[in-house]
Amino acid sequence: MEYRQLGRSGLKVSALTLGTMTFGGKARFSHVGNTDQAGATRMVDIALDAGVNLLDTSDIYSSGTSEEIVGETIRGRRDQVLLATKARFPMGTGPNDGGLSRHYLMRACEASLKRLKVDHIDLYQLHEWDGLTPVEETMAALESLVSSGKVRYVGVSNFTGWQLMKALGAADRAGSARFVSQQIHYTLEAREAEYELVPIALDQGLGILVWSPLAGGLLSGKYRRGQAGPEDGRNFAGWPEPPIRDETRLYDIIEVLVAIADEHSVSAAEVALAWLLHRPAVSSVVIGANTEAQLLTNLKSVDLRLNESDMERLNAVSKLPLLYPYWHQAMTASDRLGKLDLVLLEQYLPKTNAF
Repeated sequence: MEYRQLGRSGLKVSALTLGTMTFGGKARFSHVGNTDQAGATRMVDIALDAGVNLLDTSDIYSSGTSEEIVGETIRGRRDQVLLATKARFPMGTGPNDGGLSRHYLMRACEASLKRLKVDHIDLYQLHEWDGLTPVEETMAALESLVSSGKVRYVGVSNFTGWQLMKALGAADRAGSARFVSQQIHYTLEAREAEYELVPIALDQGLGILVWSPLAGGLLSGKYRRGQAGPEDGRNFAGWPEPPIRDETRLYDIIEVLVAIADEHSVSAAEVALAWLLHRPAVSSVVIGANTEAQLLTNLKSVDLRLNESDMERLNAVSKLPLLYPYWHQAMTASDRLGKLDLVLLEQYLPKTNAF
């Protein structure tokens, strides 16, 4: 296993993280998976044996059941593993049973600690933006949790670029706990994070954790153009994430994935995960699985080294059209672009500058 710094923090995390959204299978999360306690313990055993040192969960996963199962799986070996969880989504029906207010975050953290059966959370993440709570209030609440010892590090998930910078600015002005990571959706099929979030991660020293790196299984190689996908897949079961806006492009990506996988004698899933591990600022890729076979396959991705030709082919088939002002910068500002700009723009630059 490879270990990487989590942003600018001193914390080292495994390049692969075990995601636990499949643990529990209650209500709508049954569309994702329904791994019971015995199965979850086996998954965690396999992951730890492979060198994984970070488990990622959330209070909302199966209404807290995932956290309860995770807590049971690590009983007696807490020191071997880092725990990451999240809060923001409603966990009750009351007006203050969700969001990022100080009132709710303090309650949510205590509830997660109880379900996990631990005295601290290593990485506590804001699961989604809350446009009704002043960001200064949210960041002050996170500082209180860190100062109290209940949380070691704080992170964020699913924020836009301006929301992320607003939160970081509030923390910097107050001298309070700063995000060390952002957990984002980022795949060959969904590269929108390269517009703002990846450059921000590099500029602000945030480690990237990637959720749903196989696009809900769509990049596993099981879905092919003109063929029915597996009936146990998330999309077949009605899980809406991620949205697919261009099926032609998706299957073009899959065809290149499968071709490169065949050349390396590996699975398409391994290639898709390895591509992410080659991308800037990525600290860890969160992998989940419904079966031991899937987990073992995904774990092998950390050993796959893609060559320059592989990366060029994958980047070419998956690149998105440039939004404004990026297309204008690519056309007219190529003489003054820095390395953060080039994360997105390098592959779009014209051969000659027309201006």
